[in-house]
Amino acid sequence: MNWPLFSVIYSIAATVTIGIFMIGALVTGFNQIPHIQMAVAAGFLVSIPAALIFTKKVGSITGKEDGYQA
Repeated sequence: MNWPLFSVIYSIAATVTIGIFMIGALVTGFNQIPHIQMAVAAGFLVSIPAALIFTKKVGSITGKEDGYQA
């Protein structure tokens, strides 16, 4: 696992997913603080498998699946 690549992809995926979930919660009328916190928590959890999949795909394209090698 390429951990530096995973951390970059996870930070991007988490930001996008949390934004989508928060906008969805606000548009549907769930504008209370507990609902927004649940949307943030769900965004963090959904981002993990997405980041894993994209890290493996990018690692297989570049040929550096084993991790960071300077």
